[in-house]
Amino acid sequence: MSDQPLIAGLDIGSSAIRIAVGQPSVQAESHPHIVGVAEVPSQGISRGVVTSIDDAVSSISACLEKAERIAGVSVQRVLVGISGSHITAQSSRGVVAVAKPNGEISEADVERAIEAARTVATPPNYEILHVIPKSFTVDGQAGIRDPVGMTGVRLEVDTQIIQGLSTQIKNLTKAIFRTGLDVEDLVLAILAAAEAVVSPRSKQLGVAAVNIGGSTTSLAVYEEGDLLHMAILPIGSEHITSDIAIGLRISIDAAERIKLEHGTALAKDVGKREEIELQESGGAGGNVVSKRYVSEIIEARVEEIVEKIDAELKKVGRSGMLPAGIVLTGGGSKLPGIVEVFKHKLRLPAAAGFPVGVTSTVDKANDVTFTTAIGLVLWGNQLAVHRGSSGGGILNGGLRRLPKAFDRVLRTLRLRR
Repeated sequence: MSDQPLIAGLDIGSSAIRIAVGQPSVQAESHPHIVGVAEVPSQGISRGVVTSIDDAVSSISACLEKAERIAGVSVQRVLVGISGSHITAQSSRGVVAVAKPNGEISEADVERAIEAARTVATPPNYEILHVIPKSFTVDGQAGIRDPVGMTGVRLEVDTQIIQGLSTQIKNLTKAIFRTGLDVEDLVLAILAAAEAVVSPRSKQLGVAAVNIGGSTTSLAVYEEGDLLHMAILPIGSEHITSDIAIGLRISIDAAERIKLEHGTALAKDVGKREEIELQESGGAGGNVVSKRYVSEIIEARVEEIVEKIDAELKKVGRSGMLPAGIVLTGGGSKLPGIVEVFKHKLRLPAAAGFPVGVTSTVDKANDVTFTTAIGLVLWGNQLAVHRGSSGGGILNGGLRRLPKAFDRVLRTLRLRR
């Protein structure tokens, strides 16, 4: 094994806590190698926010111990995926004058422009997580991808600012610190998941990554390689389970088993005479229910999720207009028929998104539920590659050109430090 420090991605969800541990690659074109993944039920977390620090610490510690046992190494630092309905996004513009007398734009000018964009008025008790540059303008010439080396007098940058509630961020980091872990960085979970399942070409063409979790559904829309829109919806797969429990008048545990064993989002594919024995699925009695009725309950909730996603796409004028379509990931994307519902309702191509760009001997690493954790490893790997190429950390050295969209995102990480 390489002497490079391992990269660990910690995905704290409402239904489960997951860790992926990877060996970083030494070259930019290489892929990190996943040496271990672990998953435990989540406690003390609801809708992406901490509701009990003690319970959250216990869950994180249990997951950490499991991951260390599987990987055979000790984990000291983690990149943490953060989500929740308190996360918001807004656009901002930064404007600076080029510093050099000859008008050549340097990386220092770019960093000053991005820093100027950070001065946007944030809501009370909110703090900035990411400042993601989208495009630059030099002396009125818009749509510039990388202005370094160009000549001009006035440099402008359009950015997407991701911010979250300070108290929720502090509670989350406090729970992690209590387990003895150091937080290397906080990354918006849907951005990490998209890094694992969406190709650079898809981001260039126009694509939406949708992560269907237990309590929330996250959306990230990309076009021309940039983040165009982000949203976190307070609805997820647990709502489907609740609907089944109410509709059939059974316990939540029995409803979850029925969803996993018999559920489908396409009621038309279920025969009218197909039945489910409640007792076999954990119900209290020996009654039977129509499988189509259960499917109709599921389909109604899935369609509601799709409608909310379509409403977000309409906000940026991309409803039915994403050539690379929809990439579904997260535990909720395992539901049979859900891809077809997305295709039909959104009038776009849709497919399940599995982690790409990594190698692993661990079977679970190919599961859609681990995309966020693995995406965090990929995020950390790009940081590690940059440190190796620049001869120092991103906090210490100059920022060199990096592949893919990480080039400009990494600038923001440097500024945040």
